[in-house]
Amino acid sequence: MAVIHRTALKPTKLELLTAWLPSRPWYVGGTGGPELAKAGGFRLDDPEGEVGIEFLVVTDTSGSLPVSYLVPLTYRGAPLDGAEHALVGTMEHGVLGRRWAYDGCHDPLMAAQLTALVEGRVQAQDQNTSDVPDREVTRSCTGDGFAPTDFTVGATDDREGTELPAPQGTTLRLHRVLRPAPDHEPFPPPRAIGHVGGSWQLPDGTRTRGLFVVLHSGSRAQDRTADVDIPA
Repeated sequence: MAVIHRTALKPTKLELLTAWLPSRPWYVGGTGGPELAKAGGFRLDDPEGEVGIEFLVVTDTSGSLPVSYLVPLTYRGAPLDGAEHALVGTMEHGVLGRRWAYDGCHDPLMAAQLTALVEGRVQAQDQNTSDVPDREVTRSCTGDGFAPTDFTVGATDDREGTELPAPQGTTLRLHRVLRPAPDHEPFPPPRAIGHVGGSWQLPDGTRTRGLFVVLHSGSRAQDRTADVDIPA
């Protein structure tokens, strides 16, 4: 079970993401850089207790409209071989020392644990408190054992999110640009065979809900919304 330490990080997660987010194809902010605030998220446990796995929601208020992003991160005590391209940055942790923060979509541990969450084999954990499940996170998986555990780490980014394909043709799609679900109920779209939904806080202090992850049986995701320009 992950232990949440009350300590300082240098630089902070938001400082790392302020520099990293503009390099992503799904970042819709302006050239001046984001102004980020933590808006929500949850954690998953590493069965070995070595790696931190966090699904962080941050909101950028630098543009004319706020935009919320889903950023899964893994925190490791040593570099992850072959994942130099996915390194978000390094931090000094007041208890654990140097930590390497990675885009979790390129970390096989995060892919495995996210699959386990979709299938219901693990529970989402509270972002800020040790050993407390996050009851606001919902999940579903139709059938029995649809989600494979061998998702590749060859994640592909587009304007809306990130896809993680598996050899059997199953695809996990992470919604990077988050949008509130109708009536705040994040139901999976047609043809989806699983999902993860959650909540986050809007700049005015209210909370909303939406889809974080969708599991598809096809080789390409079917849940893409129509292209919508978000003013920067």
